[in-house]
Amino acid sequence: MADETLYQGSFFQYFQMVQDPRQEGKVQHKLMDILFIGVCASLCHCEDWEAMELWATERQNWLRKYIRLDNGIPSEQTLERVFEMISPKQVEICFIEWMKEVTGKPEKDIVSIDGKTMCGTGSEAKGKKAIHVVSAYSRKNGLVLGQRQTEEKSNEITAVPELLSLLMIKGCIVTVDALNTQKETARQIVKGNKADYVLALKGNHPLLYSEVRDYFETMRKEGEEEVGYDVYTTTEKGHGRIEKRIYRYTTAIDWLQPRKEWEKLSGIGMVTRVVEEGGRIRTENAYYLGSITEIDKFAEAVRGHWGVESMHWSLDVTFGEDGYRTMERNRAGNVAVLKRMALNLVRQDQGRHKKRSLNKRRFIASMNTDYVDELLQSYVAARSDGE
Repeated sequence: MADETLYQGSFFQYFQMVQDPRQEGKVQHKLMDILFIGVCASLCHCEDWEAMELWATERQNWLRKYIRLDNGIPSEQTLERVFEMISPKQVEICFIEWMKEVTGKPEKDIVSIDGKTMCGTGSEAKGKKAIHVVSAYSRKNGLVLGQRQTEEKSNEITAVPELLSLLMIKGCIVTVDALNTQKETARQIVKGNKADYVLALKGNHPLLYSEVRDYFETMRKEGEEEVGYDVYTTTEKGHGRIEKRIYRYTTAIDWLQPRKEWEKLSGIGMVTRVVEEGGRIRTENAYYLGSITEIDKFAEAVRGHWGVESMHWSLDVTFGEDGYRTMERNRAGNVAVLKRMALNLVRQDQGRHKKRSLNKRRFIASMNTDYVDELLQSYVAARSDGE
């Protein structure tokens, strides 16, 4: 097959920027071939290097529609060694830039930022802390927009503004958990990203938290119809469970002492969650800061943050991320990117298997290269065997 029909599509365009650290003259397998095998094998239910080699060996005729494979399939040792050598930060940046093209210009999206620890990458006995990966998730597209690796959970606070600075999310609403409710994060979202925010508020900001909590508790005692905030309610039923959410939001916050310290702080909110299940009722309250003014956008943003939590669940249950064990930081960070790219690909199925679980889609992809072609279509120039 002529070279001009190979290495076509946005994946190859962006990931060619990853630098190859191997010694020139001793390289048998192109770095791009290894990267492409890693992504496709991760999509096709391969959770370790041996499985990747076995899958690629069985699928090498199909792979040659996309890549050259001058010296055949790289061994599991080569795959492991190369992903240990290449820079995770470079791969992360290529991933982010690639997703910018895939998703296009954002429009009124909810972008949720959250961190996740790769439990198998640490060891207390060896004094090795597990790596922590901060991800940005698009509710509209159902895609991971990018990630940033940190050495430990405490560094997530500095990693979030770094990740945000790489994203193209103008006009979106960014949500974060309470750990990342930081003044620098709010400033980056508003000034750097030209976006808005809804930030979860807990005891790590004790004065601000107590003022917001006390305000809503006092106002509620005076009667909902008399207070100066908007109220919005949703009710969901299913599987023997009823969940009611009461959203309260106000922009009348001139009394709030620390408000000027937070970039564009426009309102505060409270969400009461009432769950009835098995004859029992439990209630919990959560509090928020927002740069928005409308309660419907507040409710949408709070609800939308669930998407990034669901994504983390999929990485563990469907892609076995917590089960992956290594003490090597580069390798772990690169595997995290591979899994997020594969998750993006398998989630985009809107065809014949869209009603099947992500796990079943991966299983089908492992058996049927035509299905892999379909999943790659938006990312890589898919071609028929006859070309």
